[in-house]
This record gives sequence, C-alpha cells and structure tokens, in this order.
Amino acid sequence: MADTVSSPSFVETTDSKNAFDLGAFVGDLNFEDHLTNDDISLEGLEQELEECKNNDVVANILSKGTKLRDYTKGVENDLRKLELDSIQDYIKESDNLVSLHDQIRDCDSILSQMETLLSGFQGEIGSISSDIKILQEKSMDMGLRLKNRKVAESKLAKFVEDIIVPPRMVDILVDGEVNEEYMRTLEILSKKIKFVQVDPMVKASKALKDVQPELEKLRQKAVSKVFDFIVQKLYALRKPKTNIQILQQSVLLKYKYVVIFLKEHGKEVYNEVRAAYIDTMNKVLSAHFRAYIQALEKLQMDIATSDDLIGVETRSSGLFIRAREPLKNRSAVFALGDRINILKEIDEPALIPHIAEASSNKYPYEVLFRSLQKLLMDTATSEYNFCEDFFGEQSIFYEIFSGPFGVIDEHFNLILPNCYDAIGLMLMIRIIHQHQLIMSRRRIPCLDSYLDKVNISLWPRFKMVFDMHLSSLRNASVKTLWEDDVHPHYVMRRYAEFTASLIHLNAECGDGQLDLNLERLRMAIDDLLIKLAKNFLKPKQQTVFLINNYDMTISVLKEAGPEGGKILMHFEELLKSNTALFVEELLQEHFSDLIKFVKAKASEDSTSSPDKPITIAEVEPLVKDFASRWKGAIELMHKDVITSFSNFLCGMEILRAALTQLLLYYTRLSDCIKRIVGGSALNKDLVSISSIMYEIRKYSRTF
Repeated sequence: MADTVSSPSFVETTDSKNAFDLGAFVGDLNFEDHLTNDDISLEGLEQELEECKNNDVVANILSKGTKLRDYTKGVENDLRKLELDSIQDYIKESDNLVSLHDQIRDCDSILSQMETLLSGFQGEIGSISSDIKILQEKSMDMGLRLKNRKVAESKLAKFVEDIIVPPRMVDILVDGEVNEEYMRTLEILSKKIKFVQVDPMVKASKALKDVQPELEKLRQKAVSKVFDFIVQKLYALRKPKTNIQILQQSVLLKYKYVVIFLKEHGKEVYNEVRAAYIDTMNKVLSAHFRAYIQALEKLQMDIATSDDLIGVETRSSGLFIRAREPLKNRSAVFALGDRINILKEIDEPALIPHIAEASSNKYPYEVLFRSLQKLLMDTATSEYNFCEDFFGEQSIFYEIFSGPFGVIDEHFNLILPNCYDAIGLMLMIRIIHQHQLIMSRRRIPCLDSYLDKVNISLWPRFKMVFDMHLSSLRNASVKTLWEDDVHPHYVMRRYAEFTASLIHLNAECGDGQLDLNLERLRMAIDDLLIKLAKNFLKPKQQTVFLINNYDMTISVLKEAGPEGGKILMHFEELLKSNTALFVEELLQEHFSDLIKFVKAKASEDSTSSPDKPITIAEVEPLVKDFASRWKGAIELMHKDVITSFSNFLCGMEILRAALTQLLLYYTRLSDCIKRIVGGSALNKDLVSISSIMYEIRKYSRTF
C-alpha cells in the first residue's frame, strides 16, 4: 500500500519534464565481460545446433552469418524498448489505478463492518438455537406426559365403565321382561362379572369391594329370572298338538344366550334346565312315536306266515287259513312286483296315518317301516341340530332319544320274530342302506349306531326265513306236491319269483353270502323238480314237465332284469338239453323206424360192407311209409306240442327244432338211397325236400 501511495508524486514529477531518459535510468548493459569469459565450454554445441536446425530464428542467424553478440545486443534493445513501453502504459493508467485503490479501500471498510455485523448475528443465532433446543426438550416431555395421561385416562375410563353398575341396567335385570333388550343387558352383566373375576388389577382395587356384592345380587336375580322363563317355555313343548320344530326354531333359539349365560354363571341352574329339557323331549317324543306306531299298525297288511313257504303244499293248509288273506296279497309272498316301488320313494314324506286309514288302504310292513324310519330321521336331524345350536352339546341328543329308541326297539322286537316275509325283510335291509346314505349326505352322525343295529338285526332274521324256504324244498313231500299235470308247477313258480326278487334286490348291494344261499336254493329246487318229474309214467311227459318248468323259470328271471347270472345260465342249459331230448322222443314216437335205420345204416357207405349191403327191400317200406303219412304225423306233432307246452312260443320253437331234425334224418335217408344199386326206382315214392321245407315254413309262420 505504501508503494501505491507514493506513485502519484512520481507521476507528477514525470509530467513536469518533457523527456525521460530511459537509458540513464536503466544504465548501459555490458555483455562483453561475459562473452570473453574463459570459462565458456563449447562441448555439445554441435548437437544443440543440429537440434535447432529447424528453428527459423536460429536458421536465419546461421544463414546470414550474424554474430551472436550483435544479435544478442539487438534482442536486449528490443526487450528494453518493450519494458519502457509497458511503463508508459502503466503511467497512463495511473489515475484508474488510484481510483481502483480507493474503491478497494472503501469495500474493505464496508466488508469490515459487515463482518462485525455478521459476527453479532452469529452470536444471537447460537443463543436462539440453544433456546429452541430447550423448548424442544420441554415439548417432548409434555407430549410424553400427555400420552401417558391419555393412556391412563382410557384405562381408567374402561375400568370405570366395566366395573360400575348403571341404574338402568339394574332396573332391566330386576324388573324388566325377558326379551332382546334383557338378553343384551345379560351380555353386559356377563362381561362385568368376567371382568372382576379375571382381571388381577380389579381384584386389587378398592372399588371391587363396593361393586362385587351388587354384581352378585344381580347375577342371582338374573339366573333365577331366566330359569323361570326358560322352564316355562320348555313346558310349552308338552302341550298336545304342539309343533315342536316350529317352537324350537321360532321361540327357543331366540333365547339362546339365556342358556349360554346360565352355563357360564349358573352351572347348577343350567344343569336343571338341561335335565328339564331332556326329560320333556324324551317323554314328548316317546309318546309321539308310540302313537305313530300304534296308528301304523292299523294299516299293516299281513303278507306271509310261517306256512307260506316255497315247498309247502297250499291245499293242505286248511279252509280257514286259505281264507285268511286275499289271493292278490298272498301272491306277494314270493313275487316282488310293485313292492320295489318303495325304494324309488325312499325320501318321500312319511305316511300320515289318519289319511291312509280314512282311505281304507293297507300296506306291506316295509312301507310302514320306511315311514317310521323316515319320521325318525327327520325328527333326529332337527333335534340334533337344535341341541347343538341351543345347548352347544351333542350328547344331549342321545339322552333325549333313549326313550324314542326304546319305543321303536320295543315295536321292532314284537314285529321281527313274527315276520316270515323274506322279500319284505330284504326290502327293509335295502331301505336301511338307503337311509344310511341319506344321513351321510346330511352329515348327521346321530343315527349311525341305531341304523347299524337295525341292519344287524334284519340280516339274521332274513337268513332264518330263507333257511325255512330252503328246508321246505329239501323236506318237501313229493307225493303231496305231485299233480298229474305237465304244466309249470306252482312250487317252481314260487321259486322263480322268489329267486328273481332276491336277485333284483341284491343287484346293487352285491352281497356274496346271499348269492351262495341262492345257489343252495337252486340245488334244492333242482332235486325236487327231478323227483316230481319221475312221478310221470312216460319219459316224454317227464321231459315236457321239466321243459315247461325250466322255460317258465327262465321267463320270470328275465322279466326281473339282466341280473340272473349263473342261475339263469344254469336253467338255460337244462332247457336246451331237455329240448333236444324231447325232440328225439317226439320223432321216435312218429318216425321210429326211419330214425332207427338212419342211425344204424344210413351213415355207412353201401360199398363198405360187401357182405351185408343195403338193399331196396330194406329201404322201400320206410320210403313208402313216410310218403303215406308224413303230413299227418307232422300235424299230430303240432297238436301234441300245442297241448303239452304252456308257453306257445316255446312250443313252436320246439316244433321247429323237431321238424328241422326230421328233415336232417330224411335227407340222410335220401342220400343213402342214392348210394344203393337200383335206388333210383324209389324216386317216385320219395318226398321232395322242398315239400318238407314248405311244411316247416308253414308251421314256422304261426309264430
């Protein structure tokens, strides 16, 4: 700064002079002393010159041959001139520099003041920051205390709300009627009682001493009041003609919480209510089922007795027993008929006894059995669901239904030992099976053990009745049963209908034991039928008798459905073998000589036995005899078949088989004649094959 201030006086001095001697000021520059110095070394000069060859200045100097000293002096002068020019430029700008100096000084002063001011601000800001920090700490402390107070206030408010007993609550519980508002108040009371019993903080509070006695009084009053109310509702179930399900769903379930309250806060009273309900429903349902069973018994149609067996002779049963039941009912002992429809109506509503009695309808026992079981299923389903919803206990159901189960078991134990209807028993087994499936679909397990027990009791009874039928066939008196009639025997019809019914009913269940029993029954009827057939004097009648019975059995089995299986195949084989036997017997009766000759000699070659060749004399009587009476014989065969076989279609089939066999015999006879020497002489007496075929077709057209 001192040098800058002194510069104006220097400028003023220079301005007063017209000329400025720069040389005097700088002085002479002498380079000679340096150049003549003996210490200069020229080592490496050539290398440096080579390197500077491309430099224009150095190249110019070397090309002109200018001396280094002169050139150096010229450069020195140029530098001095430039320096002086620069000083002149500086002197010309001295005023601006002075002004710039003043401005810098003023700025420096202002900045100094600003520095002082900002330092003051910094101090004040530091003070404010510390104050803010203090305020922040105080605010956080106050917020924490406020939060704690709010938590304490909410807990205290909840505590007060849970422990106090409002007057309105007392009025409702003591004087109010049991309705929806009363039950809501019961819920509040229950929460308060649980609160003072469970919360450890409440047990240590002084308020509990004032509130607990009042809560206990309210609990006792509420328990007493709802007990009287619910018992009164339960007694309404005992009124005659009360629809129990509607009363349970529309009335009792509305007061479900009453039972929950008693269960939680009045266990002894709850047990009394529970016992009262069990006792009431046990008696009501027992009486209901007893009355229903008594009404059903009036509708029962007796189907079978111990004498209604396959192998029992009906004519020896006596006049009074014969008049016991109409014939149409007795036919149901062995035939399934329309009784199968009960399985299609398995889920239909139960019978209404007074309506059925008014129409004078009678029903087989399986119809009544289905109605009773259907009523039991529906009642049990409703009661099981109600007990689970109302009491929250499934065990109550079994205590309630011990009575109804006992009533039904008592009835069943009276009916079952006197039931000799095997078809009805099998239908009941199927009904129980279907009812088990229905309860499974409903997802109601309460009747599982009961239905299993009924099923287990039905099978032994069915087996016993089945064995009675089997024994009746094995022990049957052939002399008593035999009738001089080749048409189907009534015992065989009974067997066919009975077997077809059981096969049809067993189709879905597929009980293997029943299949074995049916096979035993088939063997017994086979033996009996053979014994009956042997009572006919003529073998032909025996065969006709067997064919008629086999054909009838096959027809009945096929009508029942495609489930005949092995039994059906067995009788078809017997029919086939006996049909072939009858055809031979029928042809033997009318064409015995022809058949005997064909079987003995027609199959032999006439040239194979040269000692005893077949002669025209042997054949001619056969040919003439056949030609004279073959049409009449066929007509007699036709009449014989028509009168012998009860099934017209079967008879015509047998006749066609006989005529076909006759044609085969006669064809073999014709072939034999052709091989005889001179046999052509008999051609005039031979009946043409086409004529026999015409007769066969004529009788074939009849069916």
